[in-house]
Amino acid sequence: MSQAPLQQFYIPEEQSVYLLSHHDARKLKDWVALCQAQLSQLGYQGIELIGKGAYGFVFAGSTGHQGAIAHYVFKFSRITLPTHLQERLEEEAFMLEQVSHPRIPGLIAYQRSRGQSILVMERAPGWNLEQVSLKQGRLSPRLIVRIAEQLADILIALRRESGPQARPVVHGDIKPSNLVYDAEQESIALIDWGSSVFAQLDAQLQFVGANVMELMSDNLQQTNARLGDVYFIGDEQLNGALSSPRFDEQGAAGTLYALASAQSCRFGHRAIPASSLGLPMEFARTLDGMLDPDPQVRRKAGDYFLNNMPRMARVVMIDLPASLNVPLVPVWARPAHQEIDTVVYSSRKAFLREANAQETLNDVNDVQLDRYYKQFMQGMGETEKAFLASVSRLGKYPVVGGLAVRWEREGVYIDSSLNLHDPTLKPAFIEAVNNMVHLARAIHRQGVFKSCLFNARQTLHLERASVDEAFVSEPSMAIGYELSAVPELEDRTRQHSYFEDGPDPEELLVLPEAIMHVLQQLNDIHHTGMIIFEALPQHLKIHSYYRLLDPAREGEFRTLLARILASVDQIEGLGVSGYMKMPYKDTRYFTHLESQPERYYPRDPREYVRREKTS
Repeated sequence: MSQAPLQQFYIPEEQSVYLLSHHDARKLKDWVALCQAQLSQLGYQGIELIGKGAYGFVFAGSTGHQGAIAHYVFKFSRITLPTHLQERLEEEAFMLEQVSHPRIPGLIAYQRSRGQSILVMERAPGWNLEQVSLKQGRLSPRLIVRIAEQLADILIALRRESGPQARPVVHGDIKPSNLVYDAEQESIALIDWGSSVFAQLDAQLQFVGANVMELMSDNLQQTNARLGDVYFIGDEQLNGALSSPRFDEQGAAGTLYALASAQSCRFGHRAIPASSLGLPMEFARTLDGMLDPDPQVRRKAGDYFLNNMPRMARVVMIDLPASLNVPLVPVWARPAHQEIDTVVYSSRKAFLREANAQETLNDVNDVQLDRYYKQFMQGMGETEKAFLASVSRLGKYPVVGGLAVRWEREGVYIDSSLNLHDPTLKPAFIEAVNNMVHLARAIHRQGVFKSCLFNARQTLHLERASVDEAFVSEPSMAIGYELSAVPELEDRTRQHSYFEDGPDPEELLVLPEAIMHVLQQLNDIHHTGMIIFEALPQHLKIHSYYRLLDPAREGEFRTLLARILASVDQIEGLGVSGYMKMPYKDTRYFTHLESQPERYYPRDPREYVRREKTS
């Protein structure tokens, strides 16, 4: 019986409650209910859960204050965390007290209730910019410049040696989801100070206010920096440099780049540079400089950004008419009959790693890092990381289906079955899909990457008391499927098999012969879909998405799916194993392309719009 630590393939940002075991899901719901009850007892109304992360949960609520309604945010630390991590909430309250700026929601109180730490803050109106980005896709160049001006203003305020300690403050985790956007005012607010520290170095990388005694002490040889989100922080922060305001310049650059390009990370800047996004030339080149691999170029561009952003923001800009975005691989949109909670499962990632990459982060003990980056992305080039993140971004939409990307010497072959269940999100989703294609084209290596997108609400859960017992399916259980109303034609010569690439070296679970035999029989029925088995010591999850394309064989199809469930008691060992089948009717081929071509905002936008209308 394999007891190796299981790699959970799909824990990117947060795990869907529908993937937890019944016991863990119950525990989570009870704990959320307890937090809500505590807040009610403290006199707050309208309490709702608005976010959760590795360290805690965030609620919103309101109360009457001097004849008006005041809106607050409440942050609870997870009670399962070690004490030193729970104490970070108190440190966050202390750091938030050091900063005062109209774009930073202030601290109201830090309190402990029945051993539970609660941080109470003002609530900024609006939605966080990651949510806005997912809904709208690329933000308009005009809006990006407006957001950049406000970010520059915040960064300048943080590096002034003011506040009770008279030291610059580093936020340490600037990213789209930590910026709340008020659409009416087009204003932003910077939230989540859990990674903030006092800067050890100033912007010129000189020690801050250090006297001789401080310089001789150990604490200036060791960084005080917190990690922040590895998708957005710069190299210095990631590699443990002494903290400085330059960290936040990197977070701001990554954030602006991600919002302008409709990505969820900073890594794509080589394949999709800021100069290709239709931004004003001076601003785009500044952003590319801030993301440059050379630290001196980054610092010079950072200085230019802060010194010149007020002037760059004064240029008259208008929103240009949106051009029709054509998907580079097929995207189907059909309204859902039920709620979709998408989870992405990806395998065959090993070939994306650099052959001799240094493992730089093995000593870093951080919840955020362990969750995703260290296991799957470390040792990859920037563009490879961006490609993986682009596939994860697809999973933030209500979508089911799969992807098979095959890199050959002459180019990239992509097979896909992407079914979006909210047509209103199609324009933004197409941008996310096209980014994935652009990034794939910029990767030069040979191999196959496979990814399944399934609805976690349809995951079947089987439980057992110990690893020595068998998993047994209940009589009422069934593997669900969609049925095509009419037979969909197939090209036998291009049929995509479950087994075409052989066993996956990154999957640990060997399925019993009985299940493999059924999968071979299923392979001869025209359908598209996937099935993944995930065996844990006391919990088996069966994730699936099936669409039968030959209605005449429904009876046979349903019988085979039932036989899979009847055979789960033969599963031995722990790990993950998945199989996927796609129609393969429409393989798309792309040549390699290192970088997207330059495209800037027009010098005279009104003239540009007039010409577009007459052409």
